[in-house]
Amino acid sequence: METKTQTVPKQYEGKITIYNEGGTVQNRFGGASVELNALELSIYDYLMGCEMMQDWNGMRIGLNWFMKNNADAYMVLLD
Repeated sequence: METKTQTVPKQYEGKITIYNEGGTVQNRFGGASVELNALELSIYDYLMGCEMMQDWNGMRIGLNWFMKNNADAYMVLLD
């Protein structure tokens, strides 16, 4: 299996701190969980903050990033 190099979306640069470790995230509604690496978890948390602040542009950037970089996590956590 080929591994992808993941990078922080340009629009998030300077706005997001990358965690040192990843973790398991549980879907807020259905309970399914996914293991995210440090970058994915950092972007996921920023994405949840965008949702709370009603930053729809920030949300779209994060959703698009997950669709491209970890479609399985997108389907479980964000779809």
